[in-house]
Amino acid sequence: MISVLLLLLAIAFVGTTFYVFGRLVYDIVRLIAERRRSGHDAALPPLWRDVKGIGIAAQVLVLAVIGLVGSYLWSNFRDRTDLIGLDLSFDFLDQPGQISIADNPLSPADTVQEAITEGFLNTIRVILVGIPVALILGTLVGIARLSSNWLLRKLATGYVEIFRNIPPLLVIIFVWRVVFLESFPRAQEAWRPIRGWFIFNNSRFAFPSIEGQDNFAGFRWIILVALIVAIGVGIWRTRVFNETGHPHHRVLWSLGTFVGIALVGYFVLGGPVAMSKPELDEAGRVYTGGIRMQMPYAALTTALVIYTATHIAEIVRGSILAVDKGQVEASEALALSGFQRYRFVILPQAMRVAFPPLINQFLNFSKNSSLALAIGFAEVTSLINNLFGQSQPAPQLILILMLLYLTLSLVLSAIGNLINRRLQIVGR
Repeated sequence: MISVLLLLLAIAFVGTTFYVFGRLVYDIVRLIAERRRSGHDAALPPLWRDVKGIGIAAQVLVLAVIGLVGSYLWSNFRDRTDLIGLDLSFDFLDQPGQISIADNPLSPADTVQEAITEGFLNTIRVILVGIPVALILGTLVGIARLSSNWLLRKLATGYVEIFRNIPPLLVIIFVWRVVFLESFPRAQEAWRPIRGWFIFNNSRFAFPSIEGQDNFAGFRWIILVALIVAIGVGIWRTRVFNETGHPHHRVLWSLGTFVGIALVGYFVLGGPVAMSKPELDEAGRVYTGGIRMQMPYAALTTALVIYTATHIAEIVRGSILAVDKGQVEASEALALSGFQRYRFVILPQAMRVAFPPLINQFLNFSKNSSLALAIGFAEVTSLINNLFGQSQPAPQLILILMLLYLTLSLVLSAIGNLINRRLQIVGR
């Protein structure tokens, strides 16, 4: 994966360079051609007073300055690396990383590239869980800040004002040290709220999981078919609503279709999946079965959700206040309940206003995950910092780290912009 990203970066750099210089040459040629066609037109200003000529000259000057500064910095960098004998190749990616992660198949024999990839996947796991939860929590808190209930409104305001004004690093450390490490019991004294199902202590959480049995491969195909059919049913019910205006209940129809097909497949194949429950050994330390969640992962995700939700809440609150009061009054005149007003009138309009700044908060969430370095969670920044200690070359590692976060941010931004376009009113 890393090799592909580096190749794409090189292609993008070369392509951008050729585009910029090609565009500049094109503008120069077009300007010369226009002045030749005009001949000695008296209305034509001298070249040094021509707006187009001044613009091209400014571009040439900026590019020249950038080129000179870049050349100077690169020359000093190469002199420094040659002096200390630093290799600037990426051959180290295939060397053993000498890194192991608890509850993870990564071993010291795995390569540097595999270690970085695993850290990047851990970062993605934090984002996939944290962003939806932060969005839901922030939306609820933003609505609560506008509630007519005095206590609910003040609690929401206090939560926002406290955590929004504390640096995210301190929030992460607080959740990690105070809430999780000090408040949760040790391994030997683990909480078991439902014995055989859940286990909580200050090192990890454990939950039940589903494991495949005989005929599991066939069951996966059934699940895929159920998903496709459910999506088709949802599209069909939406069309029915658009044509007739009758309640479509597309979510219930889609969910019912998916569950029905999955249950039929389950019984026909004779139970292809089974429940795996977490257990502790006699010493209360080693887990078997189930899904095990590391405490640093839980602490990081929780802290980022708490912090990011405060900013989302303010965005949602401002967007709700931006909704035309006539719309709210019209919904009240239709005798809609408070939930219905928000569900069908207020939130759909508010989210059209809120989503562009929400994209920035999603990007901030992804970049703030790098603060996991402070609590030792094995995300990509933390692993690359460990690789520094293995005498791996810092310039290449920093470049890779920047490239990974750039890729992640561009993907999130693209997805967010796509959703934002779908939310906009047609014709506006």
